[in-house]
Amino acid sequence: MIKYSKELEEQGFFVQRYEDRFFWDTPENLSKYPWGTKDGWEKEETNPVLGGKFGTCFDLSVMRDEHMYKMWFSWRPKECIAYSESPDGVHWKEPIEVLKPREDSWWDKDELNRPSVIKVNGIYKMWYSGQMAPYTNEGKSYIGYAQSVDGINWERFDAPVLVPDQDWELKAIMCPHVIYDETEKIYKMWYSGGGNHEPDAIGYAWSKDGMNWKKYEGNPIFSSDVNIDWERNKTAACHVLKWDGWYYMFYIGFIHVDRAAIGLARSKDGITGWERYSQNPIIAPDKGKFDEKAVYKPYVMKNDTGWIMWYNGAMYIPDPEEIVREQIGVAYLKRENLWNE
Repeated sequence: MIKYSKELEEQGFFVQRYEDRFFWDTPENLSKYPWGTKDGWEKEETNPVLGGKFGTCFDLSVMRDEHMYKMWFSWRPKECIAYSESPDGVHWKEPIEVLKPREDSWWDKDELNRPSVIKVNGIYKMWYSGQMAPYTNEGKSYIGYAQSVDGINWERFDAPVLVPDQDWELKAIMCPHVIYDETEKIYKMWYSGGGNHEPDAIGYAWSKDGMNWKKYEGNPIFSSDVNIDWERNKTAACHVLKWDGWYYMFYIGFIHVDRAAIGLARSKDGITGWERYSQNPIIAPDKGKFDEKAVYKPYVMKNDTGWIMWYNGAMYIPDPEEIVREQIGVAYLKRENLWNE
């Protein structure tokens, strides 16, 4: 029986053929995989809501703006960040490319992905991952910044605003999630660092202007718990929101590099004292569905009936050009209380 190890990942073993999924899906691992939803969360019956003919669509950021849902997401076939709109968060228009790689760049030439978009004083602000040799251990990832007056036409900085320079980050930082704290008048970022294929842990940084950042010296602030099977390998790609006196973190946990589910944690200050929800993971893959391999990158928003979550689900497909396809799905929690205990 083959088991996951850091050495295997360092050797660069990732799924490269459709048949390679059996490397991870051993009887022992299958017996530990969580499935489906918990704690009242329910997946949208029509999932996936974006993907299909557009290919792999993943790692998204959503905003309710001008009576319309607006989504910025990673579009792998175009290696860019794309944009779409929806009247209800489920039915999305055909996407368009809004931020593309730059051929002359030393840090975001190969692929742009994992955007985080907010609107402050009428200006759309985006932080995103710029990648070189993405999804390989030889590559590097940085966090860039762009701004826009309409959310479609973007002006970006030439240089990254955050680079990997702490030991735990290795050569890659990615998956930024940013909020603007109106009370403290600062931008707060939670980001992932470590492996360039899938990052290892979550760090924190803050900024007065969204461009000049100071990292927390105690990073990483959230790491995997080796005693919890479903997240024992990595934790990454979180979405954090302030609600009812707490910072709630929706994060992805990996049992191994090829299998992920979504959990929930909370903290009073968004940096220290994180406690995990007892009913984790709240969203896991479903057998035979578009997310049967893994669920990734949650984005959660309050709505009239409770909460709505967008996430990307992955499935294996017998296509040598693609192998794994990611598409975007929706889940709902029809109550106001996120922490039901």
